[in-house]
Amino acid sequence: MTAGSPSTPATLALERAGVPFTPHVYEHHETATNFGEEAAAALGLREEQVFKTLVVSVDGQLAVAVVPVANRLDLKAIAAALGGKKATLAQPALAEKRTGYVVGGISPVGQRTPLRTVVDESALTYPSIFVSGGRRGFDIEVAPADLVRVTEASTAPIART
Repeated sequence: MTAGSPSTPATLALERAGVPFTPHVYEHHETATNFGEEAAAALGLREEQVFKTLVVSVDGQLAVAVVPVANRLDLKAIAAALGGKKATLAQPALAEKRTGYVVGGISPVGQRTPLRTVVDESALTYPSIFVSGGRRGFDIEVAPADLVRVTEASTAPIART
């Protein structure tokens, strides 16, 4: 871990699993509402390489979708990827309660209640991707295969433009 970077449940889970990652801290502006775009701009990255973590309800069961901030989540595709019929975005308060993170800082790693996770298959085209490190203004860079392994995720085409 780099000096000056926060210790979060996400970083602790990655360290416990022996997964290498690089922390990236940036200044979060309280007025920002599109947290992924803010991270990409602050870190000077392409939005296709920065991924947002969305909590969804698939047939009443919560799950996590990890998609590029440049894209939208395809709700039919995430439902199908998890063997369900219908998916909706979870209410923010429920997402925060189940993951232990605040909206805009929900990490796919180190959640209070680990949820079934699907990572958009486009992640596998990059040597590393950026996901929330567990708080606003903090992203972690990780190899996509390591993220899939540590979250026990599946991959599927779940993003659309």
